[in-house]
Amino acid sequence: MELERAAEHIATLKTKLAERYLGDSETIDLAISAWLSGGHILIEGAPGLGKTMLVRSMAQFLGLDFGRVQCTPDLMPGDITGGEVLDEIEGKKKFRFLPGPVFCHLFLADEINRATPRTQSALLEAMEERQVTAGGRSHSLGKLFFVAATQNPIELEGTYPLPEAQLDRFQFQLLVREPDQSTLERILMLPEENFRERGEALFSEDDMDELFALVRQIVVPEPFVRTLAQIIRASHPHHPEALAEVRDQVRFGASPRAGRAILAGARALAVMAGRAHVSPQDLNRCLAPALRHRLVLRYEARAAGSDPDALIQTLAQRFPIR
Repeated sequence: MELERAAEHIATLKTKLAERYLGDSETIDLAISAWLSGGHILIEGAPGLGKTMLVRSMAQFLGLDFGRVQCTPDLMPGDITGGEVLDEIEGKKKFRFLPGPVFCHLFLADEINRATPRTQSALLEAMEERQVTAGGRSHSLGKLFFVAATQNPIELEGTYPLPEAQLDRFQFQLLVREPDQSTLERILMLPEENFRERGEALFSEDDMDELFALVRQIVVPEPFVRTLAQIIRASHPHHPEALAEVRDQVRFGASPRAGRAILAGARALAVMAGRAHVSPQDLNRCLAPALRHRLVLRYEARAAGSDPDALIQTLAQRFPIR
């Protein structure tokens, strides 16, 4: 698929999503870029802001099988992945694997931080290796597998903060804000049918394969990679070039996976813009979404209300990508 045609296809997808999800257009762009680059997204925001609507609409317009689990404290790992069940096959008692709802193309873990850490961790293998292991056998989830998890703000009662190993599997953390006055008015005026209408698929599986291949071919200039590596290293408080703010507020910095997530997302944004190379703006747009959930703040910094995005902006200013 040519870049120009790819950009046109994705522009149509963005337009369709914007008709359903009336929030920040940047959230739509980053969600699409994560899908294009093979990542997963964690969407955080208060209830009722359209997080589930965005994910469900993506599945419809992309023509993907959709699976959803509403996370609760009593949800068990097998309720997500499935497991071995005893069944009678040809007159003999045998164990067979019964797939769970995670066996789909686009899996939504709604309010994931209401599930216990044990259940949250059930997604680790699925997100990283796109497979589920049960009864000593591995079951593939397919190349189109994509996880979108929604999360209520951590300070709400009855939630379990996601462990760092789980957070690191998400390419981006997207923050959904309250709509402004004009956007809220548009939401209130929309007929109910707009939210319930089923969207037609805009892409075939062959289209998706071509898009994924195109993203992998996008060129990233070496100076950009060098500067990005400096930012990742300087996010660690023990690093010689760490800023005073990082040493005071950060306990653990970003992993190499964070750097790869930024590069992958930037390549996807370049394709969406119809460019064959990554620009500084592409990388800068991916910095906060890829790093905000990977910086582990000190207890004192969390208690004082430190904002990871402010730290990331400081790092970007200290090591400008240009």
